[in-house]
Amino acid sequence: MNNSSQSQSRRNLSFSLYLKSEPPGKSIGATMSMWSILRRKLATQPSSAFVFGRSTSTRGYSTAKVKEALLLGRGSKIVGNVGRNSFLGCPVSSKPVREVVSFFQRDSPIYLQNRPFSSDNGDLVDAVVPFMGESITDGTLATFLKKPGDRVKVDEPIAQIETDKVTIDVASPEAGVILELVAKEGETVEPGTKIAVISKSGGGVSESHVAPSEDVPSEAASKPSAGKKKEDKEKPKEEKSLPKPKAETSPPKPKAPSPPPPKASATEPQLPPKERERRVPMTRLRKRVATRLKDSQNTFAMLTTFNEVDMTNLMKLRSEYKDAFVEKHGVKLGLMSGFIKGAVSGLQNQPIVNAVIDGDDIIYRDYIDISIAVGTPKGLVVPVLRNADKMNFAEIEKAINTLAKKANDGSISIDEMAGGSFTISNGGVYGSLLSTPIINPPQSAILGMHSIVNRPMVVGGEIVSRPMMYIALTYDHRLIDGREAVFFLRRIKDVVEDPRRLLLDI
Repeated sequence: MNNSSQSQSRRNLSFSLYLKSEPPGKSIGATMSMWSILRRKLATQPSSAFVFGRSTSTRGYSTAKVKEALLLGRGSKIVGNVGRNSFLGCPVSSKPVREVVSFFQRDSPIYLQNRPFSSDNGDLVDAVVPFMGESITDGTLATFLKKPGDRVKVDEPIAQIETDKVTIDVASPEAGVILELVAKEGETVEPGTKIAVISKSGGGVSESHVAPSEDVPSEAASKPSAGKKKEDKEKPKEEKSLPKPKAETSPPKPKAPSPPPPKASATEPQLPPKERERRVPMTRLRKRVATRLKDSQNTFAMLTTFNEVDMTNLMKLRSEYKDAFVEKHGVKLGLMSGFIKGAVSGLQNQPIVNAVIDGDDIIYRDYIDISIAVGTPKGLVVPVLRNADKMNFAEIEKAINTLAKKANDGSISIDEMAGGSFTISNGGVYGSLLSTPIINPPQSAILGMHSIVNRPMVVGGEIVSRPMMYIALTYDHRLIDGREAVFFLRRIKDVVEDPRRLLLDI
């Protein structure tokens, strides 16, 4: 078979492969028309028959004609298939073939299908947003802890994601150098979203990732100097206008008093200048807290009842046994554990306070999980003390210290804040004397503790000074009547004022 027959066979083979690769719904007429145009165009250039096979006149190849043929059919699947099937039998190491292949890689759809930020040797890895919890679908990219060019270790935090409940760190999957930050601060991201590209070898970090130079401040500094020159130019004009009052000093005729300045100008300085205001977007945690508190007000028929507690006996108990308690359990004995034990006793005596409304039903919980409201610099979080009814004083104090530490340093997890059947909020640590706390949905009541103040009290017919604390119970009046609410507070008062009741269960 001669060269001409071989070329014709390759052309027929390429065209048949193309027709098989086309989707069934595409017009055959349009395909045949495009194929005919290419054949006529290339038939008029004998020296360029290499597009579909070897040239009959020489072993060289005309890359200019190849590009011309590709430009005719750019964006068409014909050229893509012909290009892939027409290099059979061509020397791979020849320069024209390399140019044709590189042309396809730059301008054809084949290049667009390549995965970005990938490499053949696996040097680049992506840092993605981790799974944030079953109830959390997205978060806000709060801040990047690293910048391009910084070297990171495995599992080292490179960014922080703010969610409705907690702040989550994005850890580096490999050790290397931050090559690029893909996402921007303030964007909403979902689990699996790529936020950065890390080079394990540290290569590919260009100078564009270096921090910008300090040329910008010099330009900013030039602006005040220009404004200063303008002020200097305006000063002579003001000085020239000063001699005008001299005409008033020569009094040949009495003149009417000058009218007072307009009132509008007197009120203008009272308005706060815009330069002294700052607009800062709310964090996701703050927005979530605001939404839940407002929903609580709109949903519950909230009512608050109060009582006062004499803290003398509980404080005396702590003072007598604090050293022995620390020596045995390794944690200090606080007042919070006494109120939690009192709340557990009250919930056991009044189970309706531990229940919740669900549609037309009432759900009675046979477990007691106490939520402890903790104020942090980023907002209010409410970690949960699981099975508080099965804990003693030492276990309660240890659990409170652990949860409070995690809440303050931002390492608390979603699971540690999920659930809860009753909440205790201690505003007394901030000096609050009295308040009406808001229910934490989907619970039905919340206990508010306040500061301890020495007040004159009548004890045994005598007026004595006693450390007193106001306690408040806000409850859902749709479910809990005033009788149950008052009995609940009275039980806490009795237990705190006389902790021996817990030992005797009376």
